[in-house]
Amino acid sequence: MAEEMNKPELRSSPSIIAKSRSLWPSVLRWIPTSTDHIIASEKRLLSLVKTSYVQELVNIGSGPPGSSVRWFRSSSNEPRFINTVTFDSKEGSPTLVMVHGYAASQGFFFKNFDFLANRFKVIAIDQLGWGGSSRPDFTCNSTEETEAWFIDSLEEWRKAKNLGNFILLGHSFGGYVAAKYALKHPEHVQHLILVGAAGFSSGSEEKYEWVNRFRATWKGVILSHLWESNFTPQKIIRGLGPWGPDLVHKYTAARFSPRYSAEGVFTEEESRLLSDYVYHISAAKASGELCLKYIFAFGAFARSPLLNSASEWKVPTTFIYGTEDWMDYQGAEAACKQMKVPCEIIRVPQAGHFVFLENKDGFHSAVLYACRRFISPHPDDEPFPEGLISA
Repeated sequence: MAEEMNKPELRSSPSIIAKSRSLWPSVLRWIPTSTDHIIASEKRLLSLVKTSYVQELVNIGSGPPGSSVRWFRSSSNEPRFINTVTFDSKEGSPTLVMVHGYAASQGFFFKNFDFLANRFKVIAIDQLGWGGSSRPDFTCNSTEETEAWFIDSLEEWRKAKNLGNFILLGHSFGGYVAAKYALKHPEHVQHLILVGAAGFSSGSEEKYEWVNRFRATWKGVILSHLWESNFTPQKIIRGLGPWGPDLVHKYTAARFSPRYSAEGVFTEEESRLLSDYVYHISAAKASGELCLKYIFAFGAFARSPLLNSASEWKVPTTFIYGTEDWMDYQGAEAACKQMKVPCEIIRVPQAGHFVFLENKDGFHSAVLYACRRFISPHPDDEPFPEGLISA
């Protein structure tokens, strides 16, 4: 199922769309959302992007070949789909695959698509269980199964798209998935770009002792219990029913307030469209979000830290962090010391965890520098971008 935006042609599968529709009008539902609402809100958000693109649902089957499980443990043989947008690009441009973080979807990159599409064939996806992708029942019960849910579905997507080699960019939790994918399938990844990547530390380091002290308090005990019970922020949004959109709007306005720049992050229209999009991707059926307690322990510390695999890295890597990012770039520094492949750390000023939104120009400069081997005729002569920090 594909839809080419800014063009008259439309190809769709009515059977797929029909399954996503509720018999109840949205105004009569406690949770006023659906898969159709997600895709529609995505389309409205991406109307801000000038570059033409194709939106499609890529069939990844019901489970990885040779596996007895169906994404995962589902009794259904129904095929699953990865929501994908591919932007127009110049012939011969290197392929850049973009993977979103936790509680997000590919539309979060809406302010970056136009710039990056001038240099790359940009493909952005919603991970399985997120955004407009299929949302199978999430019944994984271990870190290994949960990692396989995301890694194997990404690999089946790659096969379905017939991609050979590509540059892989992942943000936050998406960076964790991208790194784990590159560890398992290094032959397909030309370069790895990890943006504010999560999952390097186990929290056992002395500097995180305060987390253990907090866990021992009554507040820590309650929050730890909620974490281990897989209580997610999205459950609050669903529980609020028709009042959920207002909460999301207030959160979005506060989260992306002009804390790093007097100009602010979004225009009024951008803020409105993003809030609408965030509501629908958050309020839809719980699926991929339930990975949280299996991938991270309380405090967002990885149960299977990337640092433990740093010496096995086979793909050249660039780490990008905002200077105000709450994710600790020092984990990447420790990993670089163990890596046997080229790696670099770039810090972008006036930006936090959502560096690609909060300082998009700095982020774009960092990405171009990271990919200089693929877009510059003289990569060794490329100067380090002015205003950025090499850690």
